[in-house]
Amino acid sequence: MATKVAVVTGANKGIGLAIVKGLCKAGYSGDVLLTARSEALGKKALELVKAEGFENVAFHRLDICDQSSCLALRKFLEENYGGLDVLINNAGIAYKENATEPFGEQAEVTMRTNFWGTLWVCHALFPLLRPNARVVNVSSFYSKLTLEKCSPELQAKLRRTDMSEEELCSMMGEYVIAAQIGAHEAQGWTHSAYGTTKIGVTVLSRIQARVLNETRSSDGILINACCPGWVRTGMAGQNAPKSPEQGAETPVYLALLPEGAKEPHGQLVWDKEVQEW
Repeated sequence: MATKVAVVTGANKGIGLAIVKGLCKAGYSGDVLLTARSEALGKKALELVKAEGFENVAFHRLDICDQSSCLALRKFLEENYGGLDVLINNAGIAYKENATEPFGEQAEVTMRTNFWGTLWVCHALFPLLRPNARVVNVSSFYSKLTLEKCSPELQAKLRRTDMSEEELCSMMGEYVIAAQIGAHEAQGWTHSAYGTTKIGVTVLSRIQARVLNETRSSDGILINACCPGWVRTGMAGQNAPKSPEQGAETPVYLALLPEGAKEPHGQLVWDKEVQEW
């Protein structure tokens, strides 16, 4: 019987590292791949995890913004595990409120990581998903709050249950172009690059769940977006109320939904509860 394997992206620090530890503490029965863009930082994080006694963790480099890096991880998984059982797309970025870069640049860079990077990982690794696999796309409750500030027309589009991945990708691309020329608010978007990219992640999760229902309905695969909450990390700052360990609770819960579970699926989950989209 093939060894189970879980992949956690952006796992060298913060919530990602806490998710790796959380899977181990919860007794995950397979190997956990701690991935990070920086090999040095990833291996340093691995040493910390090993020092805590978690022996079923290994490091693999992954730059989610580099499609060749995503495909290299796919090849590694194929050759060493023959499939994939858990995928937690945690890697993401956010500019600080006092960032001086032009907003158009912020929108492009944030979208490239949070949305396109997540999408590229999914494109590379979804063909490896085994029956009863679990996929968790780390989004944010801020995606819901940002959506509610968009124009009624955009809200209606982004809540459609029949939206295609191609349509969503087109909308995310249009947002970046609009942000670069200063027309995003006139087109009904908000002035939050981070929030908009997380709208993309949440809607992508809904689309992926529907497509899995249509193409692999008998395989028991569940995919969800989640909000870890406001967590004390380098991204969110030290005034946040949650520890990284607390932020990891919902992603780990979704990653370990028992075999045979039907729900949640295609939902945005916060504090282990489904949120209305």
